[in-house]
Amino acid sequence: MEKTGQEIIPSAGTPYFLTEVLGTHVFIKDKKIGKLDDFVIVDGDKIAEVTHLYVFRPFGYPPLLIPWEKVKVMTTREIVVDIDDPEKYVGGPNEGAILLRDYVLDKKVLDLEGKEVDVVYDVKLILRSNKLYVSEVDISQYGFLKRMRLKRVARLIKTPEETHQNGTIPWSYIQPLPNNISSFKGDVKLKVMKEKISEIPSEDLADILEELDHEQRLVLFNQLETEHASDTLEEINPNVQRALISSLEKKHVAALIDEMTPGQAADVLAILPWWDVKAILKLLDATKAKKIKEIIDFHEEKIINFATVRFLRVSPDMTVGQAQDEYPKLAKNKVVIMYLYVVDDQDRLLGVIDIKELLKADDTALLKDVMVEHVIRLAPENTLKEAAAIFVRYGFRAIPVTDEKNKLVGVVPYRDVMNLTHYFV
Repeated sequence: MEKTGQEIIPSAGTPYFLTEVLGTHVFIKDKKIGKLDDFVIVDGDKIAEVTHLYVFRPFGYPPLLIPWEKVKVMTTREIVVDIDDPEKYVGGPNEGAILLRDYVLDKKVLDLEGKEVDVVYDVKLILRSNKLYVSEVDISQYGFLKRMRLKRVARLIKTPEETHQNGTIPWSYIQPLPNNISSFKGDVKLKVMKEKISEIPSEDLADILEELDHEQRLVLFNQLETEHASDTLEEINPNVQRALISSLEKKHVAALIDEMTPGQAADVLAILPWWDVKAILKLLDATKAKKIKEIIDFHEEKIINFATVRFLRVSPDMTVGQAQDEYPKLAKNKVVIMYLYVVDDQDRLLGVIDIKELLKADDTALLKDVMVEHVIRLAPENTLKEAAAIFVRYGFRAIPVTDEKNKLVGVVPYRDVMNLTHYFV
């Protein structure tokens, strides 16, 4: 904050987001008079200016319309206004006035052709020269998650600064709002053509598509160039992929698939019913279609077929020193030697010990006291594709396979799955 004479005003250039200040308590000195319900704005060409605060009062008292110049302090915790008698400001906006929350927030964003781009999840305001301006509308994933009260989740995806840079539209791109817009009808329209959508990275566009309803998603997706659409399709959630592909013409899907590598194409097509896959593959080059089918079939192979029984089994009551002494003998002719799998007398998996941890442990400790009990494992019916995903996620050098009774039936080495690179690219 800066002090100017006896007045306290926010620092010049301070950014605000509408959803963060709505509901903020409004005070006259230390007396609470209500909560901020909305801003009234005058819509300019490049920027819009806030002219009034619309303040809701409890207990049936009528709302207040307070000129912006009466604001002395505004933070996300309090707004202080310099007025003597609140009753002098009783009233509502004039006819034709634009209410920022009521008329802009949650509106659909349309391009010049009337096609939907996204939804306004928030509005950015900037304080300059003691005046508050509307600078951008926020259509970002961060803005969406924040509205869903998932702000912490949003910050795990990207920082607010990174997300807002890629997910806001300058107010200068917004067409002047019509006088007849209301809280029940009317949309926010852009001055730019839909071709600007091609500049949005496929990862961000996938997030936008997932948030739209099916018809909106289909309209937007059909506007994309083939290469951009193909890249975006790869990034979309499998459930949305399935619904989207089922609504597209087979020729269109085949054109998108043709832009992908065989491995990428197999990932996308694997979620579809086989009769749809067969119809799409018929529209592709025969050589590429054959490769894609081989990968789909291979991905579905059971992981038990890639498991080895040549691994190290040890007793939970063996000491670390005993295991170290017997390791050369135990490891002879074994395929997986970097882990020791602790099992009971019925071969049920109890835990696992990394050889590096074994060498660092106290010689007198029992293996059951140094083993990792919570073991990531596979079931015999898991597929090769599922196993590859676990290797990528956790970075293990091998993964045990256990049956429904927790019996250790095999171990899958990393190299036996992940070295099959020609099946996963």
